[in-house]
Parts: sequence; structure tokens; C-alpha cells
Amino acid sequence: MPHRPPNPPPNPRRDVTGTTAEPPEAPLVDAATAARAVAAGALLVDVRSDAGRAAAGDLPGAVVVAKTEVARRFTPGGPDAVPGLTGRDRPVVVVCGSPAGSAPVAAQLLAAGFTDVVHVDGGFPAWKAAGLPAGGPADSTEP
Repeated sequence: MPHRPPNPPPNPRRDVTGTTAEPPEAPLVDAATAARAVAAGALLVDVRSDAGRAAAGDLPGAVVVAKTEVARRFTPGGPDAVPGLTGRDRPVVVVCGSPAGSAPVAAQLLAAGFTDVVHVDGGFPAWKAAGLPAGGPADSTEP
């Protein structure tokens, strides 16, 4: 069997000095802490898929943004910007089905210059389990 070299490592991100830069990491917060931040004016962002929201329920008051649309929707002043987004200093709380889904979005926002971004430990299931406002799953039966 011929010897194959191992896959090359992924291309690391480099900062402006040319040194390898670790991607930013947003803090995980529990659902109650996230809810307090939202009550104090943080933007609540739901990045779950349409199917995920239909199956598990919605987050009242959350802005729904597809993960593939984050860069476009989080450009303050842009034509498709999230409503109410006037700058990168507004606190943002990101929710997905789990931290594995919200962490990359939160990191993307930090890398784009947002200064106060957190995501929810346990995702939407933890939010709902904490008794915080949440809609139920969509009714899949026809009338």
C-alpha cells in the first residue's frame, strides 16, 4: 500500500502582524443571565434553522437570522441590517439549539468588531427549561 502523507493542517488565521491569531471566543452564559441581558437591552438573536424552530418552539422577541446570513445582516447601517442595529457596541445574545451552533456565530460577531457578545449554555432547550418566554412547537397537523 503506498504511503500517503497526512492531511495538511487547516490554514491558521493570521492577525495584522502576521502571527497566528486564535479565533475570538464568546462567553457562555446560563439562560437566566442571558434573559437579564435581553431585559437590559441586549439584542436576542435566534440562529436555529426554520425546522429547528418549528420543532422546538420560538423565542418571542428574538431576531431570526440564518447562520449563512450573519455577515450581511450584522453590518450596521447596511440595507439588510438587523432592525435596531445601530453599532457594534450593542450587546448581543446568540441562541441556537446548542452551544455548538451558537459559538461559531458569536465568534463571527466578535471577529467583526462586536464588543459584547455571549451565547447561551444549553441553547434553546436550556432557555425553555429555565421557564423563560418561549413558544411551543409549530402544530404540524392540518385543520
